[in-house]
Amino acid sequence: MYRRKFLRNASLLASSMIILPTVLAKEREYSLMSVLGPIKPDELGITLIHEHVMADFIGAAETGAHRYQLDKVVEKALPYLLALKKAGCRTLIDCTPVYLGRDPRVLRQCAKASGLNIFTTTGYYCAVKQKFLPPHAYTETAEQLAARWIDEYKNGIEGTGVYPGLIKTSVDEGPLLPVCEKVLTAVAITHLQTGLSISAHTGNGEAALQELAILKKAGVHGSAFRWVHAQNEKDNQIYLQAANMGAWIEFDGINGSEPENIIQHVACVKFMKENGFLNQTLISQDAGWYWVGEPGGGAFRGYTAIFEKFIPALKKEGFTDDEVKQLLVHNPRETLTIKVRKI
Repeated sequence: MYRRKFLRNASLLASSMIILPTVLAKEREYSLMSVLGPIKPDELGITLIHEHVMADFIGAAETGAHRYQLDKVVEKALPYLLALKKAGCRTLIDCTPVYLGRDPRVLRQCAKASGLNIFTTTGYYCAVKQKFLPPHAYTETAEQLAARWIDEYKNGIEGTGVYPGLIKTSVDEGPLLPVCEKVLTAVAITHLQTGLSISAHTGNGEAALQELAILKKAGVHGSAFRWVHAQNEKDNQIYLQAANMGAWIEFDGINGSEPENIIQHVACVKFMKENGFLNQTLISQDAGWYWVGEPGGGAFRGYTAIFEKFIPALKKEGFTDDEVKQLLVHNPRETLTIKVRKI
């Protein structure tokens, strides 16, 4: 298991935002990686585990930085990020993958301007009929794909000096296609080499269990895995199956403008609590974002509904302050910690 050595030269970090290769050697003391560099666990604070600053849905073949202006994206997102910080949040996990609008430069600027800890990803996105997979995902082996992501972990993303804090992948409903199985195997290899945890956008419970089986076969414990969008699976017994395998169950579609949505998500979290799995439950909103290609970046959904609507709804159902802290502080800190989780 790798341990990370915290970068002590603060002036260098502040001026260049480049993390020296020696920091990413085997002997390490830090356990979390933001776009501005390593942070300590007690700096994470209240964390939204699944949000977005920007997204581009045109597809892998056409996406790229030529399609937007960095400053315009930051200008659009910043008021929402500042409102989030004012609500008491300290950390936002941007779950946007490469080929779907990930831009470490945008996230670095947003982090500097807002004062929030922001994280970015490595890995590939297989859902939506593989629209966001590059051609080499079909021709390369799992080991070759993993090598690309491990390189980002070791050397940074695209020469920006920004390092990923987690792996992001995705699948449609099960059964999984062969290319998706290969990507999941690459994800497993990457986790075992880096300790980065895994967020997996997942079409349904069948797919989630298949993902966990692939990880298990590769020797990865279920606790490395976050079942993203679990609220879309209506059979809540599958939540328990996945949780018993160690997985994190993530209910991340919270939307304050839809009362039924709040009721649904409260019911999901309450179910996990009643079955003794509150300590493996995560909540977020999948909110944002600057929509590349839409005039002015399109309609931006803010990040504060979880504080304004959802937490009060939880408390009406008898959730304590400590239980809310479990969901928004302790659980995110545990799941995001960079460590290899082997069977």
